[in-house]
Amino acid sequence: MKLDRIFIFFILLLLGILFYWVCYLGYNQESYRKQQTQTTDPSIVKNILMSEEKHKNLGLQSSPGFLYSQPSLLVGSRTDVVSVTPWLAPIVWEGTFDSSLIDSMYKKKNITIATTVFALGKYTRFLKEFLESAEQHYFVGYRVRYYLFTDRPEEVPEIKLGEEHYLTILKVPSMDRWQDISMGRMEILEKLTKSELASEADYIFCLDVDAKFYGPWGVETLGRLVAVIHPWFYGYPRDQFTYERRPESQAFIPAGEGDYYYTAAAFGGTFKEVHELTKYCREQQSIDASKATEAIWHDESHLNKYLLYNKPSKLLSPEYLWRDISMRTSQVKVIRLSHVAKNNEEVRQNA
Repeated sequence: MKLDRIFIFFILLLLGILFYWVCYLGYNQESYRKQQTQTTDPSIVKNILMSEEKHKNLGLQSSPGFLYSQPSLLVGSRTDVVSVTPWLAPIVWEGTFDSSLIDSMYKKKNITIATTVFALGKYTRFLKEFLESAEQHYFVGYRVRYYLFTDRPEEVPEIKLGEEHYLTILKVPSMDRWQDISMGRMEILEKLTKSELASEADYIFCLDVDAKFYGPWGVETLGRLVAVIHPWFYGYPRDQFTYERRPESQAFIPAGEGDYYYTAAAFGGTFKEVHELTKYCREQQSIDASKATEAIWHDESHLNKYLLYNKPSKLLSPEYLWRDISMRTSQVKVIRLSHVAKNNEEVRQNA
């Protein structure tokens, strides 16, 4: 009997200790939670809630009753081109998407697209045609914020912008060499995509100013990291790409490697992804400069190195950057944006 009483006593003692710790821990956790709620910066809470709300709307939703052509797994509208990469990223060509369906889904998201353009020196002469054609074809019906970097703000023409299209002019120092302009923009874009301006838009595209829009450029182009296939090399084997082949440059790509050759005249994506790309290019250019080296095609060489090992989530076909001096091929059904014909030697002098 005595042993039974001792056993019961120890059982009750253990239960009492367990009950105490449960109550103690519960109280302290609740106290800690209340303390955190009271001391958290309201702006941090607001940013967290905004981030959560934004992520709820990442998916694309279609509306009941919206009619469009039935997609097929057996017959495609484009059998003359490849429309997906080996890593399963789409390659956008005319006939591979339904613009009315995509518009109906993106209209619900209330998105803003930032667009950067650099017009230094004589390149201001291209601004009028670029902006006027953009207002006819570029993200029509969506909120667009143009960020124009120029050393000659007095030469920026007055352009009538569409509804919810805005133009911000940002003055930058003049540069003598066009190569310096090309490479210097990566540092500017790196800072822009990390600045407070990044909160004003959902996506960003970086486009050359010496170009003109001829056809619609819309939300079919949006993605996490978007690259445009260069119109000169889209049908060439990789050993004919003008990659940087000198090992002394940070842009070096060994023979036998490469996917596509991408243009630096047009690229985009989310602010986070474009920030990482431009930061990489700026860092690699700085390393080259410290060794008195300059990649063969400057920022474009570094961009191709980055995109080789950081695969883009979407590729745009040469429809999205053609050349006015090139004849249209059977694969290019619609020319959407094209570099205008010009005297490169003349326009690049004292740029």
